[in-house]
Amino acid sequence: MRLEFHPEAEQEFLEAVLRYEAEVPSLGERFDAELHAATAVLLQYPEIGAPLESDFRKPVLERFPYSLIYSRTPDTIDVLAVAHDRRPPGYWQGRS
Repeated sequence: MRLEFHPEAEQEFLEAVLRYEAEVPSLGERFDAELHAATAVLLQYPEIGAPLESDFRKPVLERFPYSLIYSRTPDTIDVLAVAHDRRPPGYWQGRS
């Protein structure tokens, strides 16, 4: 199974890493490590996370206020958003 990030989801991830790193040295690295750990679990168990409308799911990161919004096909997990919990629900829907 392959993991693919939508370009806007990748941008959200990079912006979060930079913001956390600017706030506290190495915090961006910890966010990066947690996101990579979450995607590794997602690849192993592609049905994790709360179901959303249609074919989307939303696993929550453990130590940061972010969720991954994803859909899947038999061969691919498509991450549509690295969503901060304070973003409006469904802001990512135009990406699918």
